Amino acid sequence: MTATARKMPARKIKVAKPAGEKVDRRQLSGPALRTFFNIADKWGLGADEQMLLLGVTARSTFYKWKKDADVVLPRDTLERISYIFGIYKALGILFADTTAANGWIRKANSASLFNGSSALERMLSGNVADLYVVRQYLDAQRGSWA
Repeated sequence: MTATARKMPARKIKVAKPAGEKVDRRQLSGPALRTFFNIADKWGLGADEQMLLLGVTARSTFYKWKKDADVVLPRDTLERISYIFGIYKALGILFADTTAANGWIRKANSASLFNGSSALERMLSGNVADLYVVRQYLDAQRGSWA
């Protein structure tokens, strides 16, 4: 190396991650939990219902998350929250009235998917698949997956 050609210090360059790469669960967890708890309040969900939707069995864990959202959520919990967000968004699109949108999950539903039960009853089965099914149903009702 010559005196004029010095090695430059390495710089950290932030590059956007291509689709399909791992997401930073730490960055997503706090905002996801805060938003979930806001939706849960709007839907009038009790602690037991919230725990079932999140897939958490330990009350201590649930209340820790509620008190301090600075945690790293399991992938399963983030997936569950993602479906809840989609359900909430779809209801906001389908119903002009927020009271009707937020109350829909508790109303009995004659669609064969619900068999006279409410969407919330289906969602509270504890299975991630049931959250997916409700989300899919609402997306079909609004005519789009976007």
